[in-house]
Amino acid sequence: MKFTWKTEVVPIVLIIVSIILGCYFYSVFPDRVPMHWNINGQVDSWGSAFSGAFILPMILIGMYILFVLIPFIDPKKEKYEQFAKVYKVFRILIMLVMFGVYLIASANALGYAVRVEIWIPVIIGLLFMVMGNYFGKIKPNWFMGIRTPWTLSSEEVWNKTHRLGGKLFMILGLLMLITPFWHLPSAIRFWLVIIPVLLVALVPMVYSYVIYKRIKK
Repeated sequence: MKFTWKTEVVPIVLIIVSIILGCYFYSVFPDRVPMHWNINGQVDSWGSAFSGAFILPMILIGMYILFVLIPFIDPKKEKYEQFAKVYKVFRILIMLVMFGVYLIASANALGYAVRVEIWIPVIIGLLFMVMGNYFGKIKPNWFMGIRTPWTLSSEEVWNKTHRLGGKLFMILGLLMLITPFWHLPSAIRFWLVIIPVLLVALVPMVYSYVIYKRIKK
């Protein structure tokens, strides 16, 4: 898999900008900054100015290194050439989402009234919808996609499972996108997300087993 300046410019720029912003945020953050919010947008965890300014930039650096290494250490590394464009799109999208979360959290730490309970689900919902659209193009590997004993044992099972998984991801993303705008009790909104997440995790697993058994017969 080839990495060129053209493919690396976006993630590298994101990392550089996040580090520059981290230095600025560290100089203006209060001693205690919000680090986590519940489903109602209320802060339920606090951290130091250093944590708020630099944890996410460090995560971005770690993610970038991991994304570069994965195609070389995966036992199925020869498959990555077959979905190289999708792989590069995925890593840029994931890093963009993390960078967006960083900006939202930092804005809140500076006192701006950014609706975390709306913007975070919207960003993640959009990520899931885009990823779902590309899911069917992922080829068998050990790091990305729906990895069950049955998908890893048969490329046909892998392809069929990922086509189903892509549709489920898009539905889940759409649900996460619109749920924050419904004026529902927080408990109901919580289950409206948790139940679909569990289904998206379990249904492809069961489906891959069923398809594998059919093919074996």
